[in-house]
Amino acid sequence: MFRWLDGPGAAFRHPLPNSTNYLGAYNREGQLLRSSRSGDGAKVPEDTGEAPPEAERQPERQQDLRPFPMNPHFQSQAVLDEPLREEIYNRVHKLGKSVRTVSAELGVEMNRVGAVVRLKTIEKEWARKGKPLARPYAEAVLSMLPRTPLTTPIPTPHESINDLPAHPATMQQIFLPTSESRRFTRADAGKAFDATLLPADERIPHPELIELERERNAGLPREERIARQRTREADEEAALAARQAKRRAVEEKTITTVKPAAEGGAGGRWAWRFQDVSVQDAGRDGRDGRGVGWRYGVPHGDRKRGAVKIPTRV
Repeated sequence: MFRWLDGPGAAFRHPLPNSTNYLGAYNREGQLLRSSRSGDGAKVPEDTGEAPPEAERQPERQQDLRPFPMNPHFQSQAVLDEPLREEIYNRVHKLGKSVRTVSAELGVEMNRVGAVVRLKTIEKEWARKGKPLARPYAEAVLSMLPRTPLTTPIPTPHESINDLPAHPATMQQIFLPTSESRRFTRADAGKAFDATLLPADERIPHPELIELERERNAGLPREERIARQRTREADEEAALAARQAKRRAVEEKTITTVKPAAEGGAGGRWAWRFQDVSVQDAGRDGRDGRGVGWRYGVPHGDRKRGAVKIPTRV
């Protein structure tokens, strides 16, 4: 062990600044593979207390992002750089853009955009209250990981933003007989699993990108495409606000809230919420979404032995 620490392992005593420092980025002699001096046959340099100069290093490659040399299939994934996180927060909070719009503009998945906004809100609230923040630790960890920087005017995509999520209704096997002459589309496939399941073009996180591409292929000018997209976004935000208002109105009618004593109520230290439920809400098969405990699910019978799984009539 000490022979390795004094030999090839000496390069890890002083990690590379603003770069990963994984074993897969070095050869057996402890030389950085992407360094301009790695091919001259030089021995391992003595411990001078300084990291290799950044000017002699090339950008990180895929093989440099492998923390475990014996597992080449695992690669360290990039994280959002701090300026990019701040830009996401500013576009949502200060500019008032929707999470969907910011996700499409910066190439960051919508769930990650929402998480960044929530964490940034907590961070700024703590800073306003004077709570200590572990900034040195965060900066040290961030400097050792691959990062997605904030680039302008064309942003660097962080990840795929239009992956199709797996719907619970598609987790079962279905045998659906159909005529060979029938035109079976993605909409028909969705209805075969569930009557309310939308086709893939409508279930993806950013269906507006498909519409933009169709308009671009149709030869519409850029100004008209932007105007149409803004109209669609405004209509979507209005519909979302209407649904949220309707849901809040239903909750106010069906849920009784007892406020805590600090707010003048009789709830003591906590706020209590009561809602009337009925065992009949689960339906005859016990799978209705209004039933209590529906979120825990009921296993499908598509893999049960002895059950008839093929259609018995057409």
